[in-house]
Amino acid sequence: MTDTTENRLKDSASPYLRSAAHQPVDWHEWGEEAFAHARAEGKPILLDIGAVWCHWCHVIDRESYENPEIAALINQFYVPVKVDRDERPDVDSRYQSAISAISGQGGWPLTAFLTPDGKPFFGGTYFPPEDAMGRPGFKRILLGIAEAFKTRRAEVDSSAKALEEAVAKAEVFHTARGEFDPGVVDSVVESALHLFDEAHGGFGSAPKFPHASAVDLLLERYQSSRDPRLLHVVERSLTGMAEGGVYDQLAGGFHRYSVDERWCVPHFEKMTYDNSELLKNFLHGFQVTRQPLFRETAEGIIEWVGDVLSDRERGGFYGSQDADQTLDDDGDYFTWTLAEVRAVLTPEESRAIEMRYDVGLRGEMHHNLEKNVLWVAASLEEIAQALKTTPEDVSLLLARAKGKLLAARLQRHPTPAIDTTIYVAWNAMFVSAYLEAARVLGRDDCREFALKTLERILAEAWDEAKGFRHRVGGPRLEGSLDDQIFAAAALLDAYEATLDRRYFDIAERAVRLAIERYGDPDGGGFFDRAKDAAPMGGLDVRRKPLQDSPTPGANSVAAIVLDRLYAFTGERLYREWAAKTLEAFLGLVPQYGLFAATFGLAALLHVRHPLQVVVLGAAGDPQASALEKAANEIYRFGKAVLRVTPETLAAASLAPTLRETLPHLDAAKPQALVCVETTCHPPVADSENLKALLTGVAATTAAL
Repeated sequence: MTDTTENRLKDSASPYLRSAAHQPVDWHEWGEEAFAHARAEGKPILLDIGAVWCHWCHVIDRESYENPEIAALINQFYVPVKVDRDERPDVDSRYQSAISAISGQGGWPLTAFLTPDGKPFFGGTYFPPEDAMGRPGFKRILLGIAEAFKTRRAEVDSSAKALEEAVAKAEVFHTARGEFDPGVVDSVVESALHLFDEAHGGFGSAPKFPHASAVDLLLERYQSSRDPRLLHVVERSLTGMAEGGVYDQLAGGFHRYSVDERWCVPHFEKMTYDNSELLKNFLHGFQVTRQPLFRETAEGIIEWVGDVLSDRERGGFYGSQDADQTLDDDGDYFTWTLAEVRAVLTPEESRAIEMRYDVGLRGEMHHNLEKNVLWVAASLEEIAQALKTTPEDVSLLLARAKGKLLAARLQRHPTPAIDTTIYVAWNAMFVSAYLEAARVLGRDDCREFALKTLERILAEAWDEAKGFRHRVGGPRLEGSLDDQIFAAAALLDAYEATLDRRYFDIAERAVRLAIERYGDPDGGGFFDRAKDAAPMGGLDVRRKPLQDSPTPGANSVAAIVLDRLYAFTGERLYREWAAKTLEAFLGLVPQYGLFAATFGLAALLHVRHPLQVVVLGAAGDPQASALEKAANEIYRFGKAVLRVTPETLAAASLAPTLRETLPHLDAAKPQALVCVETTCHPPVADSENLKALLTGVAATTAAL
């Protein structure tokens, strides 16, 4: 190939793969064609797994895959295959497991060396082109692996076989099964408390990632126990993230993680799935504490998503925003020199920004020490004292200055790329988050956009016979367990918000299909790929996802959805599958600790059952509206607030258990009914009494 010839990735549906179309590497997409080519030529496969948002993927592209000398080595000795991890999470997850077993480290880019039939025998993540940073150079590795494959083939095949067996055993969790014990949640909570960073909030040290499910678990435990330690961990963590550079202080929204323990310097890509779950965290934190910062941060996420990460006309949330403007920078779009700030602002505005966000001649970015990450370094009161004014005036001054800075930033070109792919699972997570925002913040616009998005998914990615596809649009890409389960959860959320029975019926159909196509009737739990899916090729081992990494573990979310369905239907099949799913992983949860926080939430919900708050009264009745508002103000994981009018009661839109519970009540009378499984408390008509009742229901589960 010449450096002016596009390779076969030019027509790919994936923006990540298309971005490599100009490279002199003879790339293949994942599939049987690549394996057949490797077998025919007797060559090993070089597998590169990355993503369009991934900074170090761009680095290895620039340094190695665009290097004619390295590309020539690859084309001579290997069949190169490039995979988009967002498009093929099934491929990525298996090879991440294998390479982590080899090198002790996973991540992106994932660089793996495979036998011609796709079995891994060596690999790592990023490799520099020459020996550097304590890592062997890519050229040396390419030559060494090719020589080993040629001269020590039996040894290579033996290693690949042993690794495949180890991955297969690890991913299915044959020895993890145990009798359900809600006490296992204690191990998850203790793991979070042990890893809590008192100085900066969050869990663990650098690099520091948000752990959204852990925050929700600790809040849920606090609501039932009133243990002040739990609330302290949550408040410190949410505050640290909201005031750190990991949060975009100008436009809103969170970057993927922080490279330091202070939440200061982020990896600048912004992901759909991080922001949906963090939006829920800040909504829940606001419900419990009423802290204005938490509401402002939630609103900031919504504003950024509306401006940047969504298809406002058709519905849908885009996949991600890139970290970089070009292959050569590292967050330059999002960071500021002191001179850049002063060029945009008045002296008074600049002084306030410099104090608020620690902007100086020397910033935090290693590649350009003049570049500053904006993070909250001083309070409004401290700035007011220095400027001899009031905190209120400082707040107005900062708002004006931030608006100018954001406007100036929007003029920087090129802007970081947006991956406009609409993935079903990630969109479903944001549909749920937006419906939560609608309830907690009274945002009808969030409700409308969530339902518009859900309707688009149903129109373009739902198959009555097979369930949900992986993405909206493009060539058909079969769905994973995540797509089925997160979509079912979003549909239940939509049903609770609208009482539109269609959403409930499709949710139930999706879960039935998940049981049939993904469920393990013998061992319990669900596989990530359908039993009747076309062979993946390569390392095609069975896999049951448990870990929250980075999205909530699909098996844990499945148990949550199953218990929610049971609460609405009384159908024992759902309750039994929830129990079997939890039991399938029980023995491993203490080892996963913090990374099994969604399992902890699922276990708590399984024991106490979902809480249903039914608010009755005529449409527009102010007392009924006040009751609904009061119910939405209380955080309780798995709580459903259902607004029932005489019209909806007559329309036969209620789920089976509600149909049995409500007909004897006067639907025109404003009152609220709080139910747990088959037990309902007497109706209440006063908002404060309802709040007290909800808090009392929470208190009854303190032992859980």
